[in-house]
Amino acid sequence: MSTADRAAVERWVAGYRRAWASDDPADIGALFTEDATYSPSPFSESWRGRDAIVAEWIERGDSGSSWTFEHEVLAADGPVGVIQGLTTYGATDKNPETVYGNIWIVTLAPDGRASSFAEWWMQRPEKKA
Repeated sequence: MSTADRAAVERWVAGYRRAWASDDPADIGALFTEDATYSPSPFSESWRGRDAIVAEWIERGDSGSSWTFEHEVLAADGPVGVIQGLTTYGATDKNPETVYGNIWIVTLAPDGRASSFAEWWMQRPEKKA
């Protein structure tokens, strides 16, 4: 694993976080190649193409939510990076704090944009009293 590979994955994650916070179409679109695929969960249909990815992302947007995200790049091999994350959505009047464990796999094109992205997430069970 080279430092450049890990650095490229870290740059991509930083861009993802910007897009996550803004839900801005330009921020989202800058992350993906024209023909990229995005798999939002293991058993869902992938979003195909940058325009579809931007539209689906905005429809599900989190920019109005209170959240934090911690991550670690677990592996970077050539164009492929594996990221482990922890996402915490703050409590609201309607919902308690919710925590998700995440594994992301991203394949980067030579220009640093993702040609494919898949995420797997699982909600932390509520603590028993």
